[in-house]
Amino acid sequence: MALRLGVRLLMGCSLARRRPSLFQATCVSCRRKFTSHTPSLYLQASTDFNSFASRSHTCGELCSADIGREVTLCGWLQYQRQGLFVVLRDFHGLTQVILPQDEHNLALKNMLSEATLESVVLVKGTVIARPHGQQNPKMATGEIEVQASHSQILNPCKKLPFEIKDVVKKSESLRMQYRYLDLRSSQLQYNLRLRSSMAMRMREYLCNQHGFVDVETPTLFKRTPGGAKEFVVPTQEHGKFYSLPQSPQQFKQLLMVGGLDRYFQIARCYRDEGSRPDRQPEFTQVDIEMSFVDQAGIRSLIEGLLRYSWPKEKGSLPDPFPIMTYAEAMSSYGCDKPDTRFQMKITDVTSVFSAAQLGFVQEILNKPRGCVKAIHIPEGAKYLKRKDLDSMTKIIKDQYKQDVMPLVLKSDGSWRFLQKLISDELKKDLTDAMGAKAEDLILLAAGDHDRVCTALGKLRLDVACRLEECGVSLRSPTDYNFLWVVDFPLFLPKEDNAQELESTHHPFTAPNPEDMDLLYTEPEKVRSQHYDLVLNGCEIGGGSIRIHNADLQRWVLEHVLKEDANVLSHLLEALESGAPPHGGIALGLDRLTAIITGAPSIRDVIAFPKSFRGRDLMSNAPDFVSDEVLQLYHIKVRCPDSGN
Repeated sequence: MALRLGVRLLMGCSLARRRPSLFQATCVSCRRKFTSHTPSLYLQASTDFNSFASRSHTCGELCSADIGREVTLCGWLQYQRQGLFVVLRDFHGLTQVILPQDEHNLALKNMLSEATLESVVLVKGTVIARPHGQQNPKMATGEIEVQASHSQILNPCKKLPFEIKDVVKKSESLRMQYRYLDLRSSQLQYNLRLRSSMAMRMREYLCNQHGFVDVETPTLFKRTPGGAKEFVVPTQEHGKFYSLPQSPQQFKQLLMVGGLDRYFQIARCYRDEGSRPDRQPEFTQVDIEMSFVDQAGIRSLIEGLLRYSWPKEKGSLPDPFPIMTYAEAMSSYGCDKPDTRFQMKITDVTSVFSAAQLGFVQEILNKPRGCVKAIHIPEGAKYLKRKDLDSMTKIIKDQYKQDVMPLVLKSDGSWRFLQKLISDELKKDLTDAMGAKAEDLILLAAGDHDRVCTALGKLRLDVACRLEECGVSLRSPTDYNFLWVVDFPLFLPKEDNAQELESTHHPFTAPNPEDMDLLYTEPEKVRSQHYDLVLNGCEIGGGSIRIHNADLQRWVLEHVLKEDANVLSHLLEALESGAPPHGGIALGLDRLTAIITGAPSIRDVIAFPKSFRGRDLMSNAPDFVSDEVLQLYHIKVRCPDSGN
């Protein structure tokens, strides 16, 4: 039976339910429609899932057109029913196998009815129609069953730590300890197969349609100035270490110098960032670099790449993607990766309060970047009670040192919590400015512009989560809002020393040509040629036009970032050797797949991920090594409780 899938989504992936999507499928042989876990991206009529295998069919492809056919199935024993039948499972689906009841085939019956669940089984038999009234229209093989004539237990299964059923709840640590069992779940199978399919389509688009060259770059390299902390790898040469690259950044620029003007790879990258729930110490990115290109060219390439590889059942993507400046993102959303699936944007009401006789407000507005901003939450008072607001605003106060005042517009037009502080005229102006109605909630903050925006941006997301917990639909998991964020600052003050600057992204990003003069006088005001791609409030990609002039690169390293340029002497020499203008981008394949599949964590789209603390719970890595091995690398481990 060949399968062809339609594009109508029957059930979306939900963060709460953690079940795979179901898709409308059609049997090409008999034209019957049914539901399938398998997306259309990789279930095609021409795909042969049984080549080179001992089975003749998968457990999800037999139908009424196959009645009378002799078949061989291989899979895992999913279910047994009182010696009458068993259900065999593989990724493609389920097939019901009828056990013979005569004395001659007693051994066959006992073998399958007494085998432990999850044993690996081979079954041969004849496809027959299910009795009238026993068909299952929700099942791909629901019209037929297989009358077993021969079976073989390929490998019996011991008692497992948990049942292989999506409805069985398991702790994440248990799932990761027994990852090889967890991989049998339909959700992980769906996630990994969709990821594989998208990666294949990306290769087709880049290599076959646009002439990119897939080049593997080294994993063992040297430390890169700036950026994330890198893993170091000891060598047998005393005192010398490799670093695992956090990205192939330098290599792909060197490839441009070498004349491979269109490069890509699906690259493994490494960052030693400790315990961060949304990160992995090793991750995968779709790494791209081009010569003779500008920002618009990179954006067009990536938009075309995503439209080509996007799963059909997830709907179409906009053309082109919207663009927003960094300044607008920070001012209206309080972050550089806005979630534009819902409103509640930050509104500047400084002009409303500028003439108000409020001492604390005037004191703030007299400062260079003082402002008053607010968020409007329609009908917010119906769902957020005073204790909720107190809890959220306290977190903001502790984290950002920013006070936030909640205001509720009552049915008589007055404001709760602010009634005695401001005049009736100011209340009316605030109501008009925010477009507020009865039972609406306003979150008001006054202070330094950057701190106010960042605090309200965090509060905006916290409020959205609370409203969704109350049943308000704000951020649909089936909506996919892409956004380009551009015009980032080239440098930012260091967190531990505001008098020094560090690269906002990395030291190879080119400055905006309009700001070149500022680079030598006021570098903190220079905009970069960096761009981020945001999806549903998550950064899924970032890149830039690079510095291709050696003198400019040396100036940035030595005079702005105060870095030792000799560490990058190989790159600087390359830039002096006829480097073309170039730029690129890297897409985070893990996070992109997680958003598309509705996975709550990128760990659910990686076959063998690390835990929250960066450990492999299955193999107990990292682990100790012997003193003999340490001696080879001239390393001596000191106990943390002693001075030795």
